[in-house]
Amino acid sequence: MDSAGFSVKLWPPSLSTRLMLVERMTKNLVTPSILSRKYGLLTKEDAEEDAKQIEALAFDTANQHFDKETDGDGSSAVQLYAKESSKLMLEVIKRGPRTKESAEGIVPEKVKASDETTIFDISKGRRDFVSAEEASELLKPLNEPGNSYKRICFSNRSFGVDAAKIAGPILSSLKDQLTEVDLSDFVAGRQEEEALEVMEIFSSALHACDLRNLDLSNNALGEKGVRAFGALLKSQQNLEELYLMNDGISEEAAQAVCELIPSTVKLRILHFHNNMTGDEGALAISELVKRSPALENFRCSSTRVGSEGGVALSRALGECRNLKMLDLRDNMFGVEAGIALSKVLSIFSGLTEIYISYLNLEDEGSIALANVLKGSAPSLEVLEMDGNDITAKAAPALAACISAKQFLTTLKLAENELKDEGAILIAKALEDGHGQLTELDMSTNAIRRAGARCLAQAVVSKPGFKVLNINGNFISDEGIDDVKDIFKNLLHVLGPLDDNDPEGEDYDEEADERADNENDLETKLKGLDIKQEE
Repeated sequence: MDSAGFSVKLWPPSLSTRLMLVERMTKNLVTPSILSRKYGLLTKEDAEEDAKQIEALAFDTANQHFDKETDGDGSSAVQLYAKESSKLMLEVIKRGPRTKESAEGIVPEKVKASDETTIFDISKGRRDFVSAEEASELLKPLNEPGNSYKRICFSNRSFGVDAAKIAGPILSSLKDQLTEVDLSDFVAGRQEEEALEVMEIFSSALHACDLRNLDLSNNALGEKGVRAFGALLKSQQNLEELYLMNDGISEEAAQAVCELIPSTVKLRILHFHNNMTGDEGALAISELVKRSPALENFRCSSTRVGSEGGVALSRALGECRNLKMLDLRDNMFGVEAGIALSKVLSIFSGLTEIYISYLNLEDEGSIALANVLKGSAPSLEVLEMDGNDITAKAAPALAACISAKQFLTTLKLAENELKDEGAILIAKALEDGHGQLTELDMSTNAIRRAGARCLAQAVVSKPGFKVLNINGNFISDEGIDDVKDIFKNLLHVLGPLDDNDPEGEDYDEEADERADNENDLETKLKGLDIKQEE
């Protein structure tokens, strides 16, 4: 809930988001990997069918969860949607290519049975306080002799002290077998004193577990909460995934995390989204990142990090050569931190997704990043640079970078100031190749008729293209008609166009003359080569 009292609903996802997930899963299922070498590689046809079934099953599960969570914002449903999709995709990979026996479903019975005996999950029940009596009943399967549970999820259920005291001994008895623990959002609505005591009980019960995955998100931890989990954190030598999202991780809390975890040498995924970390906290996180050479997936978005912290994080990432996904969105990095990031970007040869929107990069920082990115990350699939005050001055560098990224599926440059000059260069960069592009967002960029037409023509023939967003621009009614005509057989691919202002906020007496010259501008820029400058 924001300060004005409005609630942002994260669920359900848009149709375009669902389609993009299917596309991404399909690509993953047909990409050679260690697992595919062991179990066999799927055909594209089977992968597409499996991906559709996976998404539908994951959506249904998450939607049922959301229906029961009447007062939530949908974040837990989104989290469940992602987890279910990942789980089912792994099951399909392990199933291997379809046979007659496996043709009727995506999940073989043997795998289903195996998962049922290794995963204990109470997160799909109703969202409420758990009493001691209910805890005893809920956790009965964990008390059964000889059970083989390795992964537990207590998310979305609120434990008080009485319920925690029931859970503690049970969890302690599983120390030697647990590898994944999800305690996200498990003290919701509790007073601070009680919540901290519950955390300490769970921490003490789990402190000797040799975990690979630990999720403590959505618990408003702060420094006190982090230290309440001290026993558990101090005992972890082999963590591969750590999630501390929406936890109130302040400077002091970030320092506590860095101090308590003894080793992150095996850490592959580290998520700090939506905290109040700030520059000083980012300095602590950067120390953690330096000690995580195996890091592949780093998210430090919406954490109030400014220039000093951004520079520190960027430099620390220089130790993480295996990085595949980098999400730094919605911070206050500025130009200096953008340039610092550009200096380490070239080492991430396996980078497939980079989210650097709303970082105040401006032209200078954006050009520095685009120039380096052009010659690195050959398999980049997602590039997001929304809201960075980028003007047409940076467009040649961006276009050269985009031209080199033939595996792009998603390109977002919304809420900048690229205007027609920039839009036409971006469109030209996308004309040739880019057969995997599914989404282009150039909304709110002061684009007029010529730029809109070029963007539409550049993507309309892409085989799997799903969404073009050019709303919030200065496109005339005639320009909108042009775009609709270009997409006359694919109108469902066009995003809304009702928020365009044909006159635009910078309309003046020369506007009509500029409109008359749009065709000349388009013609001239169509013949302009994008130079691959180093």
